[in-house]
Amino acid sequence: MNRLALSVSSAIARVTESALGPYQTAVIRIGFSATWLLFLLREFPHREELYGPDGPWNWDLAQQLIAVNHAFTALMWSDSGGWFEFVYVLAVLASFLLLLGWRTRTMSVLFMLGVLSLQNRSVFVGDGGDNVLHLMSVYLVFTRCGQVWSLDARRARREDAARARGERIADRVGVVLWAVLGFALVAVTAGGRFDGVDATVPVIVWLVWLALAVWWVVGRRAKSAEPRILLDVVGNIVHNGALFVIMAEACLIYATAGWYKIQGSRWQDGTAVYYPLHLDYFSPWPGLADLLSSSGTLVMLVTYGTVVVQVAFPFTLFNRRVKNVLLAAMMTEHAVIAVVLGLPFFSLAMIAADSVFLPTSFLRRLGDWAARVRARVVARRGRTPLPGPRAPENPEPTHANSPA
Repeated sequence: MNRLALSVSSAIARVTESALGPYQTAVIRIGFSATWLLFLLREFPHREELYGPDGPWNWDLAQQLIAVNHAFTALMWSDSGGWFEFVYVLAVLASFLLLLGWRTRTMSVLFMLGVLSLQNRSVFVGDGGDNVLHLMSVYLVFTRCGQVWSLDARRARREDAARARGERIADRVGVVLWAVLGFALVAVTAGGRFDGVDATVPVIVWLVWLALAVWWVVGRRAKSAEPRILLDVVGNIVHNGALFVIMAEACLIYATAGWYKIQGSRWQDGTAVYYPLHLDYFSPWPGLADLLSSSGTLVMLVTYGTVVVQVAFPFTLFNRRVKNVLLAAMMTEHAVIAVVLGLPFFSLAMIAADSVFLPTSFLRRLGDWAARVRARVVARRGRTPLPGPRAPENPEPTHANSPA
């Protein structure tokens, strides 16, 4: 009984005392924001045909669909071209700032709004990776994804150093950003823009905005450390719960894909991979596709291997070595799909989802290598590099004086 009680208390302490997986959440933040940013930039010349007023899925069709599914999209607030351009540019800017890790909590909300606004405006635009991005953009809001490898983490180190010197830190940028976005949120709500849509997005946005206000007030006005500790515990629980959901979602994607493949006759006879290689829509490199499909044995091995890896992966999470081998195989497969089938953004989205399972030791080494490369580049330019991005044992870059 004592062992059980100790195990339970240890598990509770682990979930509440720190935000787990700081490197993994940083990787998925970088991966998904980079995927969406690259997609928006690539499609910038075609943006009006895909999501805007010049697309085949016009305003009236989108309005009829939104009236049925109640999906959120800011693009339905106005049919003017100027509003569309503003939302598109805002989505690009939010993706870029989230990639850098600047005000990650606020940018994650704007990133989510940008993803949902564009995708829900034209639901038939996408290649499968958009569904993953759609879900993960919501989950990222609840994570502390700026603990490492972010401008927030660098600002936190500078503020800690300033406090150690006895200096007082006032985060005016965060307060101004919070106030401006709060004014916009009140105006949107009072104007009835959230009427008729599913309440999930408005509730998330309002909760985050109010939570940032509470965080700031407690940090400035609380006379003891207990209220801040309580908020930290709540934040850690929310973060760890969202991280678990992200991992479960990735496992569910592979499990359902694998079990559906098992039921297909082409997957059963080992020829399924052959057919997409000869579709014109998925053949950016016909010579490469012909080379890969010229061997019946290779096609059979890839077909069966894909099914085995997808079905087996969720069951290998309890064995680190096997999990890492299958993880490398899946990432390699997605990289091949990006090149051979011409689906780069689908592959980037899936690789970003897979990254949540990468070992912390590997990510630390990757971060140290990137820091050394950066230091060499800065040294060649004759500048003094800032301290490297190594995280403390319990990193927490979000300070009480930062409402954004």
